[in-house]
Amino acid sequence: MDSSLNAARRARELRGVAEERLDVLVVGLGATGAGAALDAAARGLRVAAIDAHDLAFGTSRWSSKLIHGGLRYLAKGQVGVAHESAVERGILLRRTAPHLVRAHPYALPLTPAVSRKQAALVMSGYRLGDALRAAARTPRRLLPGPSRLDAARAHTLVPVAPAGSLRGALLSWDGRLLDDARLVVAIARTAAARGARVLTRCRALRITGPDGGMTVAVRDELTGEEFEIRARTVINATGVWAGTLDPHVRLRPSRGTHLVLRPGTLPGLIAGVHLPLPGETNRFALVLPQHDGRVYVGLTDEPVDGPVPDVPEAPEEDVTALLEVLNGVLGTRVAREAVAGAYAGLRPLLATDDAGGDAAGGRTADLSRRHAVLSEGGLVTVVGGKLTTYRRMAEDAVDRAVSCGNLRAGRSSTRRIPLVGAEPRAAADDVPARLTERYGGEAAAVHELVRAHPEEVGLGITVGELLWSVRHEGALDASDLLDRRTRIGLVKEDRERALPATRDVLARITHL
Repeated sequence: MDSSLNAARRARELRGVAEERLDVLVVGLGATGAGAALDAAARGLRVAAIDAHDLAFGTSRWSSKLIHGGLRYLAKGQVGVAHESAVERGILLRRTAPHLVRAHPYALPLTPAVSRKQAALVMSGYRLGDALRAAARTPRRLLPGPSRLDAARAHTLVPVAPAGSLRGALLSWDGRLLDDARLVVAIARTAAARGARVLTRCRALRITGPDGGMTVAVRDELTGEEFEIRARTVINATGVWAGTLDPHVRLRPSRGTHLVLRPGTLPGLIAGVHLPLPGETNRFALVLPQHDGRVYVGLTDEPVDGPVPDVPEAPEEDVTALLEVLNGVLGTRVAREAVAGAYAGLRPLLATDDAGGDAAGGRTADLSRRHAVLSEGGLVTVVGGKLTTYRRMAEDAVDRAVSCGNLRAGRSSTRRIPLVGAEPRAAADDVPARLTERYGGEAAAVHELVRAHPEEVGLGITVGELLWSVRHEGALDASDLLDRRTRIGLVKEDRERALPATRDVLARITHL
């Protein structure tokens, strides 16, 4: 089965998709939409998935890069959401994406900002989280249990913590993604290998139906040509834009902002760091060191009103707030100049009439992260949830589509389907660890291209890797390459330095 996504495959499938009646058309190619395409294709359904932009263009690329067990939701009494998160984390760690998701340590420094009572409550929560791990049947070899560290060990993991007032640290483990956009690319390619037609730069303009099935008017954003796709059911997986296709959906978007700190800003950081938020008992900011030396700091949870932008911007007040939390705990003061960049994503939270979470106001931090599947006729809309539970969201959406469209299909099998790159292959001694971490079982094939085209474009990324993304991962332009297939574009100055070489690769791609 061919999992390669490229311009040639897109052209072939564009010609074919308008000529037949599909069982399922998925609109939106974030994690949930790509997951729905995979789920439907794995059941033997005729499926296509379209996106107005690119794979992982929306919220899916703006996450904290965490695959977590839902401890925060457990603390709020959302036991079902927490258990679902733990189960899905285990599936990713054990079977579907072990090359992209791994366990990572997180330390809560016990500074004067954390009282002994709060520390005891947090450790109790960590132990409950470990019980969730056991209930989800995730082995401890993949996800170690929590522990308390003395001051010396805590300072080794978090050398930027204030040594003089440090009582120690609480250590926990959770799942971590190297790159959330790469997860979406892997899901989409796995769907393509199962027969799904994955089409980027195709915008859904309007949906009519359900008499005789659903008809979706689509515009090819590359050529401007408009055409129709006929399907028995349509899955609306457009996240915060869901209301543009389904006006009955009421969302309460929430903005989550992260800072990108320059390499060397927090030297020697090994573990992720939880920072207590002032006035909160169960919410923490996160400091997460990256392989390229950058450090991510997040996460805000602010309600957003008005039109939803294609690319949200991180406002200066979010940057200031995160720096204040960071500097209130760490022994090293981080200046504004150390912030190389910032990014923001919008959570597609379903508005409710519950106290504290009404559609007109209230804290979005209090809204449930449980996903919802809504349907009317042949249109199925899936909203809410989070990156960790994308597979379950996709399964539930396809279940509803099968029911609404009276489709002949079996049960979901995606919990047993390894994503592209997950199946181990014989490791070559000369393949750099960096490639293995990014490409898993495909690393050796990528390395062949890297050896032929070793020129660096930025952050250690080579021309060979860009070529791989164009030939196999559906990248069509410089933004696809810099902002999603790699994350060079998170920092404006890095992006500007890499842009000429990236454009050169695209200009001569047909000759390589």
